[in-house]
Amino acid sequence: MKVRKAVIPAAGLGTRFLPATKAMAKEMLPIVDKPTIQFIVEEALKSGIEDILIVTGKGKRPIEDHFDANIELETNLREKGKDDLLKLVEETTDVNLHFIRQSHPRGLGHAVLQAKAFVGNEPFLVMLGDDLMEDKIPLSKQLINDYERTHASTIAVMEVPHEDTSKYGIINPGAQVVKGLYNVKNFVEKPSPDKAPSNLAIIGRYLLTPEIFNILETQAPGAGNEIQLTDAIDRLNQTQRVFAREFKGERFDVGDKFGFMKTSIQYGLKHPEVKDSLRQYIIELAKELSQPKK
Repeated sequence: MKVRKAVIPAAGLGTRFLPATKAMAKEMLPIVDKPTIQFIVEEALKSGIEDILIVTGKGKRPIEDHFDANIELETNLREKGKDDLLKLVEETTDVNLHFIRQSHPRGLGHAVLQAKAFVGNEPFLVMLGDDLMEDKIPLSKQLINDYERTHASTIAVMEVPHEDTSKYGIINPGAQVVKGLYNVKNFVEKPSPDKAPSNLAIIGRYLLTPEIFNILETQAPGAGNEIQLTDAIDRLNQTQRVFAREFKGERFDVGDKFGFMKTSIQYGLKHPEVKDSLRQYIIELAKELSQPKK
């Protein structure tokens, strides 16, 4: 069965970015001039996804507004001949998007469960907004390609420093089926470094079969007293195969302030409007910082 649908959980409170997120959705914070959630939607579309469900919560209405038409703005840009800007605005409206509210955030697993009616009996992608991925083939498309080979759930993983395993879900890898695609013995949510079975961490892309919903409906709260998607996937792995695809591209973590700042700089150095000025500023700043303090 073709993978046509993607789910983007976006109901979190964004407390790491307070006070900016007190009245603004974290997913709308811009990387240069593009909201982070737009990068995720664009990856889905490039991967062949046809329908996208965004799971929202309180204060997330700006996400819906961003992907809606703005007739007044579009008319103004058209009348003033600002065709380049008009094209940028219209890019966000030609998307088959759906929205559902998660009234009480109870963890990632609970957010994914909200998509049960939308997904139906189909395989689907889960794409987290805290991770921006770059590779020749979009990571979501890599997972879809693996599914077409195995017809099984496949989770994206990436090597992390061993001392950081307590920040991630970690896999206990078995043999490689093909290069970079592992059988998984089991999944462990945020293990301490001394208990981690590997340093292959689950990153923000999952391709799941619909059987995951029956498990999520009975999943007991785990770490943080929340319904953990990793725990449900581990249970799924006991009844059907689950694979892990090792990602070798570049991952940008925008889930905390420092990661967000690094990502903004790196994307800024590629942006046609600001890259030259930004590069020169960084050079001058590096010279200034290298000078001994008076």
